[in-house]
Amino acid sequence: MRLAAWFGLTVISAVYMFAPARAQNPEDDELRVYAVNVVKKAPLEKEFTGYGIYLGSGKVITAAHVVGNWPLVTNPRVLVAGLNLPATIIKQGSLDDTDLALLSVDEAQLPMSLRLRRNPLCKQPPPVDTSVIVVYPEKTVRSRVISPLAIAPQYRARYDSLIDEAEGSGSGVFFASRRCLLGIISVKVRKYNYREQNGRIVASDAGYAGYYIGAAAIAGFISREFPY
Repeated sequence: MRLAAWFGLTVISAVYMFAPARAQNPEDDELRVYAVNVVKKAPLEKEFTGYGIYLGSGKVITAAHVVGNWPLVTNPRVLVAGLNLPATIIKQGSLDDTDLALLSVDEAQLPMSLRLRRNPLCKQPPPVDTSVIVVYPEKTVRSRVISPLAIAPQYRARYDSLIDEAEGSGSGVFFASRRCLLGIISVKVRKYNYREQNGRIVASDAGYAGYYIGAAAIAGFISREFPY
């Protein structure tokens, strides 16, 4: 987890995320059909549960750190549509580079209602203040896109796709009005309120933003294995 140490970032562990209850929109909840749990358990360790998003054709996209550094010994599984299915790692990046992993489950075991679906990736990055929906198997959460100017200057080039709150690793960020997948949550990044005081810029702590791997990066990552 070197990247987190270098940059003062925090990997968001879905197991320990406790967000305040918020009213959910029934139309937003329709997107939950794409949300899955990704479960892993290494020998002699506790079971870890993160999140992922079903893309179609038996493929699931999640954050690489949700799968972990030793996927062959953690036997990852995907909980989807009430099923507990073994998963195959097709491609995995890393937290230090591209924090994505593409998994595959046996499509023949999925209900026809899910087998017929294909989750669209957004074609363009959204402007600041765009309304988004963060999608989990059990809930949806509304947020908005914020500018990288809200985080420390040295991190803005790398962490340039942000939402206003930290959310669970591997959960999906959807464009609220277009219902396409904007990205996958990776880490949380400290954000600040900046103001001028006595002729200089002063930063005050404003909590955490959620950094997501954007749709263009997802499309490039999966292009050979699952062309869009």
